[in-house]
Amino acid sequence: MPVIHVCPKSKVAILSDQVRPSHLVTLLDPEDEMPTPEGVPGHRHLKLGMHDTVRPAPGQTPPDELHVRELLRFAKDWNRSQPMLVHCWAGISRSTASAFAIACMVAPPGNELRIARLLRERAPHAHPNARIVAIADALLGRDGRMVDAVDAMGPGKVVFEGVPFLLPVQDT
Repeated sequence: MPVIHVCPKSKVAILSDQVRPSHLVTLLDPEDEMPTPEGVPGHRHLKLGMHDTVRPAPGQTPPDELHVRELLRFAKDWNRSQPMLVHCWAGISRSTASAFAIACMVAPPGNELRIARLLRERAPHAHPNARIVAIADALLGRDGRMVDAVDAMGPGKVVFEGVPFLLPVQDT
């Protein structure tokens, strides 16, 4: 079964060596740098510069429709024969929202709550960025089901840095 591994930036190098992802998604502040790990082709490393915020604010780059469109386009090119690795700074918000969006895109409509429950089971610390989820919900035509599913998860366990986890994806 195909999987998405999610982790904080501090664990990317070691996890990349362990799981050998075919695709890597980096979601960091626009000023942050993230080199492409050895073994991941450069054209399979998507770097999206955004702050972990849900509202526009001075000096902040919130996730926007272009970011989420690029994320979903990139994920469509993933053939799921090898894992995908998704990370943000702490592995709590932007990365969990992005992994959730990709898993929902791959699964047929109507599976949003099942995926959110699986996300909560695998990552008690997950607090998916609501803006990324809402934009993905609209782009995927999920009529609010993704937003409702994440709301149903409830708040995540408060941690400084998330623990790496994997989220299985199903396309049937």
